[in-house]
Amino acid sequence: MAYTTINKGSDYFNTLIYTGDGTDDRSITGLGFQPDFCWFKDRTGANSHNLFDSVRGVNLPLLSNATNAELTGFDLFNSFDSDGFTISGATADNTNYNGSQFVSWSWKAANGTASNTNGSITSTVSANTTAGFSIVSFTGTGSAATVGHGLGKEVDCIAIKNRIDAAQWSFYHRSLGGTQYMAFNSTSAAATASTQWNNTDPTSSVFSVGTSNNTNDSGDGMIAYCFASIKGFSKFGSYTGNGSTDGTFVYTGFKPAWLLVKRTDSATSWKLLDNKRDAYNDGTGANLNVNDNSAEDDNSVYAVDFLSNGFKIRNTNANFNASGGTYIYMCFAESPFVGSDETPTTAR
Repeated sequence: MAYTTINKGSDYFNTLIYTGDGTDDRSITGLGFQPDFCWFKDRTGANSHNLFDSVRGVNLPLLSNATNAELTGFDLFNSFDSDGFTISGATADNTNYNGSQFVSWSWKAANGTASNTNGSITSTVSANTTAGFSIVSFTGTGSAATVGHGLGKEVDCIAIKNRIDAAQWSFYHRSLGGTQYMAFNSTSAAATASTQWNNTDPTSSVFSVGTSNNTNDSGDGMIAYCFASIKGFSKFGSYTGNGSTDGTFVYTGFKPAWLLVKRTDSATSWKLLDNKRDAYNDGTGANLNVNDNSAEDDNSVYAVDFLSNGFKIRNTNANFNASGGTYIYMCFAESPFVGSDETPTTAR
């Protein structure tokens, strides 16, 4: 039975849903903390996912569904606030367009940065060791190198984007190892390439990068989002599909609040679900595709149950549960199955 020092997952991760009103300098509150990483999606329209972080600064979106370099000249996101964030107005299709339904997912790092010299490349890091999340900025060298991540434990997932050039996202997952990578902006299966992670898994202090312009282009600014599993709060693993509506159960040790799933042995979408957009275990699956700009699809063919100690697949869709298919996932908690006092929580 997993227990944790994080009894309230929403102290470090939370989802907010809201309706755009087209006004400038709109404050969205109720998050519960000052975020460092905010990810937005228009649920009702075909608009891109927009990702912002406090290390790069405001109004510099990255698009999970595209290879674009960091965008500039847009008035979309104004500030990271003590209980949420401030977004912009009428032209902000991707954060506050009048009448559109939006979802935002936010994570807390350190609310500040520090220089990190653990790797062969010096990095600027905002690291929250309690929550196992850090934002890492560095300049690529074009040669195989290591980069300090600041978490003090082995990293399980990394998403890196070249800020300067049009390049694919590069995604590391410990279940795949340092020889393989995937890309948020692509439906492709896992690929093998030493140029991404230099065939090396992260350590408790650094992650490795190869020679690819996706992860380490010479002279280019790079940004990495790093995640380490924290018992009762986050888990990053894999499962095998069984092709049945009585699908695979995945034990996480907590009640999920956010779930991202990707099949690794075949081309499928990155499927993202959370506990705010979907009525609880109602047989539907309000999901969004990380790899494209499509609107939310609320359909029973994507049904997944969030349980007190994990999640159970309730569909036969190839994106979640092809018989014999292999899948990786990222999952964050609403609440732990067992709290720090070893008292079980109650499922809804």
